[in-house]
Amino acid sequence: MGQPQKDEGGLVRQAHGLTADLTAPDRRIYWLDLALTATAAWGGLWIAATAGHPGIVIAAGLVGLLAIYRGLSFIHEISHLRPKDVPGFRLGWNLLVGVPLMTPSMMYEGVHNLHHAKHRFGTAKDPEYLPLGRYSPFKLGLFTAISLLAPLGVILRSGVLVPLSFVVPPVRRFVRTKLSALVINPDFVREDNDRTRPDWLAQEIGCWLWCWGVAAATVAGFVPVRVVATWFVLFSLATFVNQLRTLAAHYWHNDGEMMSFEEQFLDSVNVPPPALLPFLWAPVGLRYHALHHLLPRLPYHNLGKAHARLSARLAATSPYHRVEEKGLFVALAKLFARAGGAPVLAVEADTVERKSA
Repeated sequence: MGQPQKDEGGLVRQAHGLTADLTAPDRRIYWLDLALTATAAWGGLWIAATAGHPGIVIAAGLVGLLAIYRGLSFIHEISHLRPKDVPGFRLGWNLLVGVPLMTPSMMYEGVHNLHHAKHRFGTAKDPEYLPLGRYSPFKLGLFTAISLLAPLGVILRSGVLVPLSFVVPPVRRFVRTKLSALVINPDFVREDNDRTRPDWLAQEIGCWLWCWGVAAATVAGFVPVRVVATWFVLFSLATFVNQLRTLAAHYWHNDGEMMSFEEQFLDSVNVPPPALLPFLWAPVGLRYHALHHLLPRLPYHNLGKAHARLSARLAATSPYHRVEEKGLFVALAKLFARAGGAPVLAVEADTVERKSA
C-alpha cells in the first residue's frame, strides 16, 4: 500500500483521505446482522427459559446474553445513520430490539451526537462523559454495579412514568428532560425533547403497551414467569457488560475543561486485533472507539478495514498509534490503578516522555 505518510496537515484530513471509499453503509450487512442477532437473542432467551437441562440453559443463556447485547449496541449505529442510508432500519430495529427492551432509539438519537460535539466533549454538557479517571475504586465499582438495575429502570419508565406523564404535565417534563436519554452524566438535561415527534411518540407508546401487554400476559398465565425472569437477568447482564465496555472506551482524563481535538482523540481507546474477545464485549464496531471519534461517519462494518489502513499508512509518530489497549481487563486494570489520581491528559504524558527522552 506504499510508504507510511508523514503526519502533515492534521490527523483528521489524513484519515478522511485514506478512508474516503469506506463511508457508504452496506444495507445487506445491516439487515442480515440485525436479523441473525434478533433471532439469536430471542431464541436463546426462550430456550434458556424453557429448557430443563442446566447445560442447555447456560449455553442458550450465554448466546441470548451476547446477542441481546449486540442487538442493543446497534442503537449507537442508528444514532449516526441518516434515514436514506439504510431505509427502514430504524423502524426494524425498534420493533425487533428497542421496544422489547423498552430502550427505543429516541433515547439515543439527538443525544449521542452531543458527545461528538467539539465544544462539549469532556465537559459538564457532555451526556456521555464523567471524570472517571479521578473516581475512587469504590466509586468506579458502584458506577459499574448500578447498571444491573437497568431493566428495573426501563420497566418503571415505560410501565409507570410514561403513561402517567400523559395526564400529569410535570411528570411529562421530567420524563422528557431527564428520563429520555441514555447517558452516564446524571446532570445532563435533554433540550431537544420539548416537541412532539410522531416517531418518538410512537416509540414511547409502543414501549408502554409492550410493558403492559407482557405484564397482563404473565398474570394471565400465557407467558411463564420464568421467561420474564430470564429476560430480566439477561438484559441486566448485557447492560453490565456494556458498562464495563464504557469504562474501557476512554481514558477519562478530563475534569470538565474544554479539550483540543488531539486531546479528545487521545482520551479515546481502540482495542484492535489480534485481541479476539472485543468482538463479544465491544460489538458493532465499538472496539474502535477512538477511530469512531476520529471518523464518526464510518459504518461499523468498515472500521476494521479503516483501522488496518490507517495503522499501515500513518507515520509511526502519528497520534493515531497512541490510543490502543490490548483488552478489556488491561484497560480496566489501568483505570482502577490510577483511580483517584490527578487528571493527566495522554497528550501531556506523551509530551513529558518525549522531553525526558
